Formats: sequence, structure tokens, C-alpha cells
Amino acid sequence: MASSFSNYFKILLSILFFIIFFTSHSLSSSNYSLSNIVINSTSEFINHTAISEFRILNRRILSKCPDPNPYLSITTASNSSLSDESFVTVHVSGVLVPSKGDWVGMISPSYSDTSSCPFNALQYQQTGDFSELPLLCHYPVKAQYLSKDPGYLNCKKKECKKHVKGSCKVRTCSASLSFHVVNFRTDIEFVLFAGGFATPCILKRSNNNLTFTNPKQPLYGHLSSIDSTATSMRVTWVSGDKAPQQLQYGDGKSQTSQVSTFTQKDMCSSILKSPAKDFGWHDPGFIHTAVMTGLNPSSTNSYTYGSDSSGWSEKITFKTPPAGGTDEVRFLAYGDMGKAPRDPSAEHYIQPGSLSVVKAMVDEVSSGNVDSVFHIGDISYATGFLVEWDYFLHLITPIASRVSYMTAIGNHERDYIGTGSVYATPDSGGECGVPYETYFQMPTQAKDKPWYSIEQGSVHFTVISTEHDWSQNSEQYEWMKNDMASVDRTRTPWLIFTGHRPMYSSVTGGILQNVDDDFVKAVEPLLLENKVDLALFGHVHNYERTCAVYQKECKALPTKDASGIDTYDNTNYSAPVHAVIGMAGFSLDQFPSQADEWSLVRKAEFGYVRVHATKNSLTIEYVNANTRKFEDNFRITKS
Repeated sequence: MASSFSNYFKILLSILFFIIFFTSHSLSSSNYSLSNIVINSTSEFINHTAISEFRILNRRILSKCPDPNPYLSITTASNSSLSDESFVTVHVSGVLVPSKGDWVGMISPSYSDTSSCPFNALQYQQTGDFSELPLLCHYPVKAQYLSKDPGYLNCKKKECKKHVKGSCKVRTCSASLSFHVVNFRTDIEFVLFAGGFATPCILKRSNNNLTFTNPKQPLYGHLSSIDSTATSMRVTWVSGDKAPQQLQYGDGKSQTSQVSTFTQKDMCSSILKSPAKDFGWHDPGFIHTAVMTGLNPSSTNSYTYGSDSSGWSEKITFKTPPAGGTDEVRFLAYGDMGKAPRDPSAEHYIQPGSLSVVKAMVDEVSSGNVDSVFHIGDISYATGFLVEWDYFLHLITPIASRVSYMTAIGNHERDYIGTGSVYATPDSGGECGVPYETYFQMPTQAKDKPWYSIEQGSVHFTVISTEHDWSQNSEQYEWMKNDMASVDRTRTPWLIFTGHRPMYSSVTGGILQNVDDDFVKAVEPLLLENKVDLALFGHVHNYERTCAVYQKECKALPTKDASGIDTYDNTNYSAPVHAVIGMAGFSLDQFPSQADEWSLVRKAEFGYVRVHATKNSLTIEYVNANTRKFEDNFRITKS
């Protein structure tokens, strides 16, 4: 294993050297853009180092703009106080010569050092660029080119700044941009840059910093199940206040929150500092959690959280899932969602399908036909840029505050060199699972052992971590084996196995293959031995369904029922059906022209799966988030 990792990093460093060499040459011919080989690369390691036009900001030397322009100004339309969600208009005026390289960065906190950091250069080499280091000591939350205002480059908005004998001698140009801001507690400054993202320099800083009206406001409450009885539900929320708060629910019931947080010291790093340890750090505030007890399964209730000193959330109506062993459950499942900006900004990591998928699922939850949600790894894609957790939590709140939101850990939450993850890549950006496990407290055995099982309705869910040791005789392997062997199939006839990295995919991947043959060899026999009905995975960003498959051979094929729906008859069990469902947000992976016979359906459209389980059947529907139509549907039955 160690030898393979060593070879992997030799390959990685070789490719990094090639890209750096190519980039350093390409920048000499263009002031405002990177080489296409960097921007368009789909190699696996790009996900690790996060190279793009915006994402190389922390690797550029910051020079002084040779601009003596006395008319330049950057202001905001907002006053100095921000609500919990705002669209802030930034106005730039007094520009003498508009350039396509002019841009505005949103910096938080405002006291962050936006000067160059020559003595910290080594810290940034981990991001993959060993040349001009760095630009900013603190990474911008987001940024926009002034050309996003369609009238900027051709100076449609003119203003006369100097008159001579009644004639205008100096005309300047202006632009306005809108930035979506959520309450991440720290104040904000807007900075005007020239030179594009590749060769930037500061032109002007806004005179007034924007602060949130209530940085202690309790926000982003989300639910999770703590056991299979469905009589208790955990609520987790974020606040700028470390004092315990109250969770009020039902008819006058109340629970006091347990409070935790994490610091830069908790983040992982190597010899070269990780983003989470350094320029991507943002204070997470305080994470509060409390458990509602005495609930009834499959019932509608309400709750609110907060305190008189910090403020209260709105009153939220939620639904408990059905208890394990009851007749049916309806849930949504997907992986690899992340988030995307609600403005034209560039951000560290953008998952373009996430907004449409969330919108569709909010409508589903509002219909009352959803009992719970399972998000199978690659949760926020913050990957060491901690402010993005706040944006992600804000995005999912309309869903996760109303039904149980269960998660599995993925590579972009956990993996980091030298920290015990199976895959020694820097995919988490130095988070190494700490923010994930703090924000999403699942019913696991202990910290950094993020595997668990839970029952809802007629389904037993076995949720594993593909990022922790799954080899034979490991702690997780023994847990998997014992958990699945202990399922009472008269109580929960359906066994669904979930984890992030798949066992089957037609998309092979880059340097690190999407399917790890060692994982399949170790764990797949357990699925067959324990008669797993359905295996759900993410990691690959598309949808793919198999036959009833074992060791790459179809053991059974579905038949069409009277409605023309593919139906697998598990009365005489043959093998699990696998589905990759990593199509919820990240840029989609296209399929090769040819596929193995075990692959029955392959689709690359943003969406999620909707599952309805009764005692006798599992009905699975893959929903296209944009059209709301089925891209695939199938059933698994037992008599």
C-alpha cells in the first residue's frame, strides 16, 4: 500500500511540474487568463489542488498598481449593517480606462491581510504552484469581474469629473455588481483589483466595512436521527455565541444545547500548510446541538432554537421519519452536491447543479411525501475554505431543517496526507473530517469512526466510510460484517448499503481510479453473503445502474412489469443491484462510448433519487432536477 502511494505522488508531482511550467510560460502572453490546460483539465489531482483562474489567487505576488487615478471610488449601497441574507450592491466609479482585468474581491474578515506574504511562500506550494508566491494572506470569499456589468467595458455609465470652460475634459466610467452574502459572523470589506486573477494589484479599498446586524444569530438548523425509534431527533445549528442556547419544541418542551467548535489547530496539515490551516481558514463560530425527545414517529411537529440574548430562529415545522420495522418509508438520496453562488461570482469551488437540485428537493419536501434524506459523501466541497460551510448550510436549510438529513463521509471531507485516511490525497484541504463531524453528528460509535446503521420503515441502512480502513479484520470491516449479519429481515426486509466510493462505474477516473479493486475485493463478498438488496454510492458525478451483479458478472437481469418498469425479483436472491448517484451538483462526468454488460442504465443529468420502500417492494426513481421527470426508474420486489 505504501509503495503504491509513493508511486502515486511521484506521478502527481511530475504532472504538477508540467502544469506549473506550462502555466508560467502562458502567463507571459496573457495578463488575465491561465493556460487552458490548467483551467480545463479533468485530471484527478486538479480536484486536490483546486487550480483555476480564481483559485490561484493565493499564489500570486501582489504588486502595487501604477495607477495615480484620483477619481477612483468603491462604495456599497448597503449601510454598515447586514441581515442574515443580503444582496449587497457594490458600486465602482471614477474609472478612466475600463479593463477586462478589473475585479472586486469580497474579503472577510476585513482586517485580513491583503498584502503579499513572501515569508509564507512555502505554505502555498501545496496548492500546486511553485512559482510566484503568494497573492493574499487571506483568501477572498468570492470575486467578480467588473465586466459582469454589461455596460462597463464600453463605458455606458459616464460621469464628468473635470470641466474646463464649460467643457468636460475628464470623463470616467462606472459599474455596479451584486454580491450574495449570508451571515458568516465576521465583517466584510470589498477591494478593487486590476490585472485579473493571474496578475492582480490593489487599486482601491472600500471605505466602510459591513457588519452583520446580529453575528450571534442562531442559524442553519438541521435535523438528524439518533436511532431507529424515531422518537428522538437531533437539531444542530450555528451561532456566534458560545453560551448554551435553548431548543424549544412541542407543547412547551425545552432542551439546552451542547456547544462545540473547532480551531485552526484542529485542522490537518503536512510540511506544507493546508488551506484549512492557513489562507482558507474562517472562524466557524459555535456549533450547538440538542436532542428532542418524546416524539412520535411519522408525525409533524415544530421547533425553534436560540436565546433571548442571541436571538431566536423562526418556528420550523418538521416531520419525524417512520420507526424501524414499520411498513414503509420514502426518502431522497444523492451524493456530491456542494453549493453554487446565487450571484455571478467566482468562488473557490462551484458545483453548478446544486441550486437546481436543492430547488427540486425543497418542492418535494414541501409536498409532505419525504420522510428523510441521505447525502452520501462530498457534502459541501469546502475543502479547507471554511466560509463555504456557512454557504452550504444556508443552501440546505429549507430541506434539512424539516426532515432527517443523514450523511456519509466522502473524500472531500476526510482525506489528507498522513492522517490515517485510506487514500493519502489532500482532498479535504486539511479539514480531515473535523468540520464535517462537527456539523453533521451522525449516530456513530466515536469521533473519526463515521460508520453507522439506522432503520426507517422497512429498510435497514448500513452506512460506511470508504475513506477509513475497510480491509479484512479492520475495525470497520468487523462492524460491517456484524451489522449486516444482525439484520432481522422479518422486521426490515430491505438492506441498503451506502458509502461514497463505488464498486462499479463505467468512468474509470484519473490518476486515482474511481473504483478501488482492493475495496471491492474486501467488501463485495459481505454484500452477497448478507443479501444486500441495493447499494448506493457517489463519488462519480453521474447516474449508473447495474444488473444484479457480483464480481463484474450479471447474476440476474430485471424483467419488465405490466407498466414497463424494470423489476428485479429478489424472492430468489442472486446479487445486489448497484446505483451510482453522484449527480447532485458537481460538474457531470460523461460516459465512455462503450460499457461492460453489467451496466444497464447510464445518465449524466443533475438530479437525485427518490425511493419508496414497502414490505414487499423498493421503488427507485432517478429525478432530473431541471425537468422534474424520471430519467430512470426500477423496482426490487420480494414475495
